[in-house]
Amino acid sequence: MDATVLAVFIAVYVGMILGRIHGLALDRTGIALLGAIVLLATGHIRLAEAWSAVDASTIALLFGLMIVSAQFRLSGFYSMLTSHLAQLRTSPEMLLAALIGATALLSAVLANDIVCLAMAPVLVQGCARRRLNPVPFLLALACAANVGSAATLIGNPQNMLIGQVLRVPFNHYLWGASLPTLLGLIVVWQVIRRQYRGRWVVHTPVPPVEAPEFSAWQTAKGTVVVLALILVFVLTPWPRGVVALSAAAVLLMSRRTSSRTMLEAVDWHLLVLFAGLFVVNDVLRTSGSLETMLGWTRRAGVEVGEPAWLFVIAALLSNLVSNVPATMLLLPVAHPLDGPLLALSSTLAGNLIVVGSIANIIVIDQAQRLGVRISWLEHARVGVPVAVLTLLIAAGWLWLLASLGW
Repeated sequence: MDATVLAVFIAVYVGMILGRIHGLALDRTGIALLGAIVLLATGHIRLAEAWSAVDASTIALLFGLMIVSAQFRLSGFYSMLTSHLAQLRTSPEMLLAALIGATALLSAVLANDIVCLAMAPVLVQGCARRRLNPVPFLLALACAANVGSAATLIGNPQNMLIGQVLRVPFNHYLWGASLPTLLGLIVVWQVIRRQYRGRWVVHTPVPPVEAPEFSAWQTAKGTVVVLALILVFVLTPWPRGVVALSAAAVLLMSRRTSSRTMLEAVDWHLLVLFAGLFVVNDVLRTSGSLETMLGWTRRAGVEVGEPAWLFVIAALLSNLVSNVPATMLLLPVAHPLDGPLLALSSTLAGNLIVVGSIANIIVIDQAQRLGVRISWLEHARVGVPVAVLTLLIAAGWLWLLASLGW
């Protein structure tokens, strides 16, 4: 085992756990990039090999879908929808259900992180105007975004990665994930409804929120492109990365929104995080260090590649290092048939604690900027039961499918 490779790997993944390195202004993206550069500088991988280690199809799919989601954000669709939802003249419980359903649907076909980023501020403002407690609705937004994104292979970054690397058919995954996703959304509604019974009304100052002006034409354009994307993914075997880039190209050809504005909405930090982790994990594999580490786990009685262990370890790792790094680490031991298992486990586990999912962090950060504080404990009261119950549902469903030979 190469000591330098192991040291870099440990440093990078400890950085994923902590989120930063003490004394340095490095976040997770910077840590992953720094790790890749150290391996390049020490000669453990050549520049051409580093480029080859980055899965271009995954990056293409992720980038293309970020542009598609940016279209809806810049058109004002997310803000308009959230504002209309907040104005529904119905009970808080029914408003909660409507929010969960809308968030889940959007997160299944668009990047769930961007959905949360665009909807959270408007949701706080809408709840404040109705004198409703914004906390349960914000928690519903985060939980529904995580659960809803589990429904498809384009709902979140780790699902995109799994679909591309393991070559999981879009329809095959959709069939396997639909029922646990639907039941999971019911769990989200029931848990939050019970937790906040009698605590729906709270006076909150109405914060000023800047939202893009709604454009029906730009929204319609984005909707047509998304529907076309889904049809292509469902009906054809065409490469999803190329299809997503083609969709992005159509949306970039606009007479109103400049390409610079569209590109500024892309999460470049996430793309760099992917690239850095691709390089670090590839060197770990090619150096033989990964196989050595797997040997240690086998001697301890843990066969990481077995479905039951993979499901449990993916859920635990997702809450230690976040679901994207956890997925990238486990992909080398996963088989193509393990795609739904790995995707559901890593995604649904994201609700457990705040750092388990970027969507959680985004919602809590956006709320805090507008004067609404959600503590780790407040999140855990909802996130822990939601994560445990949805994971149990997914595990039971996957076991049933496996027993039927699916």
